[in-house]
Amino acid sequence: MLQILNVVSDRGSRYAVSGGPVHSKADIDSFLKALKSSKKFAKATHNSWAAQLSADGPQRNDDGESGAAAAILRMLEREGLTDHIITVTRWYGGTHLGGDRFRHVTACTRAYLDALAATSA
Repeated sequence: MLQILNVVSDRGSRYAVSGGPVHSKADIDSFLKALKSSKKFAKATHNSWAAQLSADGPQRNDDGESGAAAAILRMLEREGLTDHIITVTRWYGGTHLGGDRFRHVTACTRAYLDALAATSA
């Protein structure tokens, strides 16, 4: 599991990104269970995620952060990355961010994809 903590901080909200290989819905469940076994991630306000599975197609969950999973999934599809999950975690800081939250989800996903490419090179 690759994790990048504190990618973005804005008006009290903090964002992190995590991901790893998955090949089935059961793998997704196991990945999320392992992520949330960390008290820090279990206490997060949102753990939005998306995965493009070879066998089962697109999977996603906003976890209350409406539209976040669709943004992650679009980036996965553009990269052609299959059988991999990306989770963007947000700890809400008390101020609504409006559309800025999509920029932050995108920035986190881009940071993850860049780190993944760097480890593969």
